[in-house]
Amino acid sequence: MDTTPSRPTGASLFARFAYPPNSLGLCGPPDSGALLAQAAGGGGGDDLRTLAEGFEGAWPYLELIAAANEIDDPLDASVVEAYWIGNGLLDNVSPARLAGFLDHRFRTGGALGWQASPEALAATACAHHNFHVFSVYPWVALLKGGRSPEPLRVLEKCRVRWGRVQELLGDEVTVRGRGLHWTGASLELGTLRDETVAWRHDGRAFIAPPQPREWVALHWDWVCDVLTDSQLAELREHTARQLATVNGSVTRPAPSAAAR
Repeated sequence: MDTTPSRPTGASLFARFAYPPNSLGLCGPPDSGALLAQAAGGGGGDDLRTLAEGFEGAWPYLELIAAANEIDDPLDASVVEAYWIGNGLLDNVSPARLAGFLDHRFRTGGALGWQASPEALAATACAHHNFHVFSVYPWVALLKGGRSPEPLRVLEKCRVRWGRVQELLGDEVTVRGRGLHWTGASLELGTLRDETVAWRHDGRAFIAPPQPREWVALHWDWVCDVLTDSQLAELREHTARQLATVNGSVTRPAPSAAAR
């Protein structure tokens, strides 16, 4: 029997995006089956909170966003949305606070956060998953060092990206979007191409069957959520911002779409 949740709690929304890399053994606790069951069930109990706290990369960002916005629960739905997709809560995480967080939590010689001044961080950094992928993980540095295509593949899969549904194929769906393209000097969004990703596994799904022309959020090889127009604008904005950082053409951004 299919198990498809209604609109998720913050905890189950976190699990939707955390499950794909967790199922590959890339991050988080070892029980990915429990994470899938909880996310598909749409719940938000203590078991799911314990699983979420086991994600040593993502969980501190949720705590940071929540604290900066005086929200008691890091798994509040608006906090989780801010980290994976983006919303106005990110504007309240000051550059100084983010710089201190990065220096304390993710110190490594190849990352942006502790090499940049607060002024530079104001123009480049935010507590968003795609910032972490492009500027804290070492993949961009490896790409610039000539180690392709593996860094490009990981950057493409690990970033939260968007695409438009083309066709439902059983437990999979064909989605059209713009993948990353490395020119040898800059990292850009390339031409439109189709990819096939999962939306359901063993009768468990995060969303209702995807419909043609819907915009969806993707993480690794999974559809994680259906995007509203404002969420799509947020995700595009944060991706463009991080690509500008990678390519050294950053200007201070306007407030996010959700804050206007």
